[in-house]
Amino acid sequence: MNDHYIKSYHGNQDLSKLSFLVTGGAGFIGSNLVEYLLKFGAGKVRVLDNFSTGFMHNIEPFLSYNNFELTEGDIRDRATCNKATKSIDFVLHEAALGSVPRSVADPFTTNDVNVTGFLNMLLASRDAKVKRVVYAASSSTYGDSVDLPKVEEKIGKPLSPYAVTKYVNELYAGVFASLYDMELIGLRYFNVFGQRQAPNGQYAAVIPKFIQTLINHDSPVINGDGDVSRDFTYIDNVVQMNIKSLFIQNPAAVNQVFNVAYGERITINQLVGYLKQYLSKIDPLIADIEIIYGPNRPGDIKHSLASIQKGKELLNYNPSFSVEHGLEDAVEWYVSHVVKC
Repeated sequence: MNDHYIKSYHGNQDLSKLSFLVTGGAGFIGSNLVEYLLKFGAGKVRVLDNFSTGFMHNIEPFLSYNNFELTEGDIRDRATCNKATKSIDFVLHEAALGSVPRSVADPFTTNDVNVTGFLNMLLASRDAKVKRVVYAASSSTYGDSVDLPKVEEKIGKPLSPYAVTKYVNELYAGVFASLYDMELIGLRYFNVFGQRQAPNGQYAAVIPKFIQTLINHDSPVINGDGDVSRDFTYIDNVVQMNIKSLFIQNPAAVNQVFNVAYGERITINQLVGYLKQYLSKIDPLIADIEIIYGPNRPGDIKHSLASIQKGKELLNYNPSFSVEHGLEDAVEWYVSHVVKC
């Protein structure tokens, strides 16, 4: 196993007596959660994935573990969800069809996966008497709100079909918590990056895509003027929030939604500057690669910055990786793995 996680976030909780389901466990965030749980001795870690956006190579190191199980299937199938949640204590729901542009191009499929699939998982978790569900929400829910930093209790109107689906997830979670006495915690991710994030494909995330482009000595294309800003969040911080959300005993934290971010923002121009700086230490030619500027993407917001105060107060969240620190780690990982992604 890639021995990435050193610090534990589960306190004195004995994971060996517990079973976990990670939906979308072959994906970027999901596979990192699987790695953490296995590293710290979880009794059982089951992955549910249909490999539409996840990859087998993300979970190959785990296949030989006796406490690891793989269920290949789709969350849009109710029976599959029922099977996957059987004898499970906790669910980490990461399965979704991400990307704002993809949702603009195909809103139906985005809704089918993100809304119908989410509802299936809620029903299956309810019927299996799962102790708690921690699910991936999204900063896209803030929509056209111009307030900075973003606080959980104040959102705007959604700007994309993807944003609509992730907001509907939060609404469903609130209803199920009230009607069926379930414990659910939603995590609004802000531009997560790090190891295992795929650089290829039409809807690849911006950081791995830029890294691979620069490694290939090609010019990265920035949408717009590059002055849009984001609260980029390293994967370790995201793992911390998920694990703490699973086990927090503070009643005020349950059935809430939290921002998952570092709490600082940089522009896309600054981001590419950092990547060129770190990569040019390995390959000096990268320092002179020019940047190309293209059109703005429809559905994108101009600026994004999260308040992480609620997570600090209720979940004891303490992000340990700044953007700069995370980018250095990410660059090191991609340089050695980019061919495999």
